[in-house]
Amino acid sequence: MADSRAEPVNTRGGIALPTRIVVFTWIASYFAAAIISVVLLGLVGYGDVEIADQPFWSIALTSLALWLPMLVALSLISNKYGSGQFVRDFALSFSRRDLVGLPIGAACQLLLVPLVTWPFTKIWPDSFSTEKVEQRARDLYDTANGGWIIVLIFVVAVGAPLVEELMYRGFIQRSITAQIGQIQALIATAIWFAAVHLQIVEFPGLFCFALVLGYLTLKTGTIGSSIYAHVAFNATGLLLIATS
Repeated sequence: MADSRAEPVNTRGGIALPTRIVVFTWIASYFAAAIISVVLLGLVGYGDVEIADQPFWSIALTSLALWLPMLVALSLISNKYGSGQFVRDFALSFSRRDLVGLPIGAACQLLLVPLVTWPFTKIWPDSFSTEKVEQRARDLYDTANGGWIIVLIFVVAVGAPLVEELMYRGFIQRSITAQIGQIQALIATAIWFAAVHLQIVEFPGLFCFALVLGYLTLKTGTIGSSIYAHVAFNATGLLLIATS
C-alpha cells in the first residue's frame, strides 16, 4: 500500500505535498544552485570576487544557475506527484483581475518597505540606514552598463519574480497550507522567503512584502497576481536606484 503521507493534496488549481517533501525539494534545489554557481564563477575566474566587482554577465549567469535547479525540481515534482501539467500544478495562470498586483507591488516598494523599516532605522541607525537597505540593489545596478541594462531588467523584474513565486507561493505556501493552515503557512512562507535572501537589513521589508504576496495567492487561488506584484516591486526598486 502506498504511503498516504506522500500523496499530493488537491488544492485550487494545484497540488500540495507533505512538508518533508517540500523541505527536501527546496534544500536539494538550493544547494544544487549554490554548487553550480560556485563552479561557474570559478570557471570564469570570479570565484573569489565580490558581486560589486564582477561584470554583470557573470551575475546574470549565476542567476540562471539559481533558477534552473528550482525549475527542474518543480518539473520533477509535477511529473511525479502532480498532473504533469506544470502550469496547472503550480497555479500559474493570469487574468485581468491579477493586474491589481502591479499597483500593489509598486506601493509595497514605495510605502510598505520604508514604513516597516523606519523603526529599525531609529533603533539601529547604522545597520538599517537607507544606504544599507539599498546596497545590494545598488551594487547590482552599478555592474550593468550599456546593453546589459536590458538583461538586468529581465533578471530583476521578470526572471526572479517568476521563479520565486513558482517556488515560494506556487509550491511551498500551497503545500504547507494543507498541512498547518492558511495563516500559519502564510507567515512561515514569508519568513522563509525573507530569510533566504540572507540580508538581515532587508528582512523586515521582504517579510511584510511576502505576506502581501501570500495573501494575494490565498485570495485568488493562483500566483498570477503575486507575480505581477513581485514584478512591479522589483521594477520600482530598480527605477528608484536608477534615478537616485
